[in-house]
Amino acid sequence: MNSLNREYYSIRTGRSSDLKQIDFELLKDLFRAIYQEFVRNDYFFEAFGFKCVDSGFNPGIAGENIDIFFFRKLRKRNLWPIEEKSSHFSEDDLFDVIELLYDLVSKPIEGYYHNYCGCGQHWTKFDKISGQTEFREEINHILRDYEGGYILSENGEILIIGKDGVKDLFEVEISTSEPEKIDDKIRYAINKYRKYHASFEEKVESIRILAGVLEYVRSRVKLVLSRKDEGSLFEIANNYSIRHSNDGQKEFENPAFLDWIFTMYLSTIYLTFGISVKEESDSLEN
Repeated sequence: MNSLNREYYSIRTGRSSDLKQIDFELLKDLFRAIYQEFVRNDYFFEAFGFKCVDSGFNPGIAGENIDIFFFRKLRKRNLWPIEEKSSHFSEDDLFDVIELLYDLVSKPIEGYYHNYCGCGQHWTKFDKISGQTEFREEINHILRDYEGGYILSENGEILIIGKDGVKDLFEVEISTSEPEKIDDKIRYAINKYRKYHASFEEKVESIRILAGVLEYVRSRVKLVLSRKDEGSLFEIANNYSIRHSNDGQKEFENPAFLDWIFTMYLSTIYLTFGISVKEESDSLEN
């Protein structure tokens, strides 16, 4: 299935008279069209099964009752069949379904054609990674223009793209000699923080992880920050019960303060390892 996701002339040059921002009703229409295209190309053949003139319905991964399968996975009713129900989806419903479909999609690569009564193609072998990659490309092409922008990650989670500047921080790939103690923790903290509808507690936990990374590389931090700035960095974590919980610590009165701490900690880590965020983000775009 071909992907035509590059921006064409009018959009690329800013001359398009149509809205580039997608509202929720349009998002649902676009999602439904993408889903139907993948169904037509049998990318959900393995998941949802197929009908045969000889053997009747042959269930796939989702079993014989797909409505119940959706309920088991998402704890919601009235999501299946998607073509019929999607016009009534809430935002949470839509994002839940997109994430579940990502887990189920697979590209058919081998099979045979059943000639009797024109029954059709019966697929026997599938490529899950290729199917997921193509599904992500199509879905992200519409999610990026909805509200502040979202993406479906390789892990199958819908994440916020982030505002200008913060987006650059999210996209940086860091590579150190201790990936388990540094790289993996940073990626985990970023994904947790930018998760769709991340809770206040999840954001605090993300900051706590970054504070732990900074503590682990504190000797390097001291080489790039003055003693006063380095001390202030950890005072914030201590005074606001990020690293430890003690009597007399301050409470977060404004959730936006979490954004400031998170971006400051993440920027400091990049600075410590000599990573230029702008150069890194530019290289990702080229």
